[in-house]
Amino acid sequence: MALVGILLAAGRGRRFDPSGERNKLLQPLPGGDAVVVASARHLLAALPEVVAVVGPEGEGVAAELRALGCRVTVCADAGAGMGVSLAHAIGHTAPQAAGWLIALGDMPHVLPSTIRALAQAVEQGHAIAVPVMGGRRGNPVAFGRQHLAALLALDGDQGARNIVKANPVIEIAVDDPGIFQDVDTAADLSAQRDSG
Repeated sequence: MALVGILLAAGRGRRFDPSGERNKLLQPLPGGDAVVVASARHLLAALPEVVAVVGPEGEGVAAELRALGCRVTVCADAGAGMGVSLAHAIGHTAPQAAGWLIALGDMPHVLPSTIRALAQAVEQGHAIAVPVMGGRRGNPVAFGRQHLAALLALDGDQGARNIVKANPVIEIAVDDPGIFQDVDTAADLSAQRDSG
């Protein structure tokens, strides 16, 4: 069994576009890739299997991710929050996974080397691994199989934050500002285009 990458791509991105007309995950970055495509490419470069979870309205996102080689699963209740989507993805992969690296579809700048380092820490027996730069923790986060029950029990919009807070964590030092860079608003995307 290997560690599986989970790409959370089911959010509606209301902060990016309150009207819901423009999906932030499909917006182009300076290199031409859509936000979610860049996020997925980095996962696929580091892990043997990536499963993306999308919402019922995520056909465009799902098509992009399938074309890259991700397995896609649709979470019918994705609107209930990130915790619901994450528990859905964990349940979808539980039989074959040694652990999970949970990445966000709106964080396209995380380096594959960071992803590999987190995965390696879990494969070596650590239960939770987080990336750290300048004393600050970022994303993604890797979990060992010992947290399966807690991950399956997630609900609402908290994601796995409380699991991380309540358990021992190994911090992996990285030189990767991408662990902090997400696309929540149109201003975030503009700033990343300007710096790209």
